Amino acid sequence: MQRLELNPNFTDPDAFYAALTALHRDRSEAESERINARLILLLANHIGDQTVLEEAISLAAGGGDQ
Repeated sequence: MQRLELNPNFTDPDAFYAALTALHRDRSEAESERINARLILLLANHIGDQTVLEEAISLAAGGGDQ
């Protein structure tokens, strides 16, 4: 069974943060929410494993240790 990777795993966290903040710059709240929803679905599709996705959902909801 796969587990959600909780250790730092970014190749360039600063570049990711810069890209993410640039994506949302000058967007309305509604547009940012749609972008976030699409991004979540794209990344969830990439992960693919239901157990890992459920673990991520639980952690995001505050239902597990990090």
